[in-house]
Amino acid sequence: MVPPIQPLPPEVINIIAAGEVIDSLAAVVRELAENALDAGATRLRISLFPELWRVQVADNGQGMDLTNLRHCALPHSTSKIQQAADLWKITSLGFRGEALHSIAQLAELSILSRSRLEDVGWCLDYNTQGEAIGEDVAAIAVGTIVTVSNLFGNVPVRRKGLPSPQQQLKDIQSIIYHLALCHPAIDWQVYQNERLWLRIYAGKSSQDILAQLLRRVQASDLQSVRLPVATPNTEETANLDLVIGLPDRASRQRADWVKVAVNGRFVRSHPLEQALIAGFARTLPRDRAPISFLHLTLPPNQIDWNRHPAKTEIYLHNLEFWQEQTQIALDRALKISPAEVGETTNNQRIGKLLKTAETQGSYTLNRQVTPQEKPTIGIMELRAVAQVNKTYIVTEHSNGIWLIEQHIAHERVLFEQLQDAWQFVPLDTPLVLHKLQSKQVEQLQKIGAEIEDFGEQMWAVRTVPEMLAKRDDYEEAILELSWGGDLETAQVATACRSAIRNGQPLSLPEMQTLVNDWQNTRNPRTCPHGRPIFLPLEESSLSRFFRRHWVIGKSHGI
Repeated sequence: MVPPIQPLPPEVINIIAAGEVIDSLAAVVRELAENALDAGATRLRISLFPELWRVQVADNGQGMDLTNLRHCALPHSTSKIQQAADLWKITSLGFRGEALHSIAQLAELSILSRSRLEDVGWCLDYNTQGEAIGEDVAAIAVGTIVTVSNLFGNVPVRRKGLPSPQQQLKDIQSIIYHLALCHPAIDWQVYQNERLWLRIYAGKSSQDILAQLLRRVQASDLQSVRLPVATPNTEETANLDLVIGLPDRASRQRADWVKVAVNGRFVRSHPLEQALIAGFARTLPRDRAPISFLHLTLPPNQIDWNRHPAKTEIYLHNLEFWQEQTQIALDRALKISPAEVGETTNNQRIGKLLKTAETQGSYTLNRQVTPQEKPTIGIMELRAVAQVNKTYIVTEHSNGIWLIEQHIAHERVLFEQLQDAWQFVPLDTPLVLHKLQSKQVEQLQKIGAEIEDFGEQMWAVRTVPEMLAKRDDYEEAILELSWGGDLETAQVATACRSAIRNGQPLSLPEMQTLVNDWQNTRNPRTCPHGRPIFLPLEESSLSRFFRRHWVIGKSHGI
């Protein structure tokens, strides 16, 4: 017999609904921390007791008076929205009035708080319906302390389905990292079993926070850009903030630090994440991934938050427009800024650059850099003064010297020229190739070459890339291109083969022309393979190294 369909009891409905919002210790931390940020807190202390299923969050926000304390854990009670229209102009992290009531359904909830308008604080406990069951006067500074104990004590089966305590701690760490990046002015202290576990100091920007979160990454390894943007179809202005790891200084083995946030909250946005990853193409080695944090601050009417209980999945209006703006901001961040002059670098970077230098080359033809009559100055005036070991160009500017590796600098210049104008030109005499495999023929056709049968096991190549047509070894180059890869790979190979080789002497005018051309590329930090192109040695670091701040005495001629 089929059981009859009947309504669920209210207590079961409440527990099911609560489980959609609070599904772990990490969810409790997220909801309480967001409430603290909405209350204007600048300091948060989070205490974790995973084995006891206990969390406490203390903040210095505006606090709550007794009336608000009595109502805050009741179902769908909030101060952040009042009517349906408010759902389309949300500016707070929380707004549904579900978190505290859901916690009360699943745990023992106690709140200690004092409003800025009151001289005393209050401590209240709550039952499973979110109703206050005890009120006591308490001595407390302005702010709020929320204690959640025995989480899932009334539904122990929920505990069995959760990840290990170690994984839950990782989830909590990730949530705090994300909130800290979105709200850099907040000071965080996180304790595990009464021992300090995580400390994040307040900063002026997300760049200051990111440098604290990633090992072996300093603030000088990062670049930040703020791009004010006029929102489509409105008169309102949005801000696009982007922090990236400079590709010649900081990257990851996995794409685990390509992050997107909207209006103070991390979200999943595959299109924007892919826009960031694609923007780093040919600036990093093949096995490395970028570091990037994109934070969009948009008018509320551009976002629909009502997609997921955790508010991590949203609908973003004008998504293609924001993809385009992300690319603009990334292009700007990858440029070398004049503000970087004066930054110091360390000896590890010197060693890294020297290891990437090509001391021997297999190219057989001369590479030439034609001097310009009126060279274009790039981001700053770098004056070529010497060539070291026929490999490095020494340049000077007002605050120090830069060392530029000539082959990979020229490779970057040629690669971007090929990206802008990938042109094939006819050969006076077709190039006849023998015994090509079918995939080689298809590859040459795919990259744009004109090739046709020319007899048994012979093919005639009638057009080649313009840059290769000027070379005597273009047959070897065409064979190399025939062995696979996309168009960009072919362009990289062409640029690499055509660039001046290390070991080739250059005149000062040739060096200066190369330096100017390189400065004006879109991605001057690395070659298309991801190798760093330049090493800055600034006056400040040189002065410290040579101890010019020491006072020796007049007898030594100082």
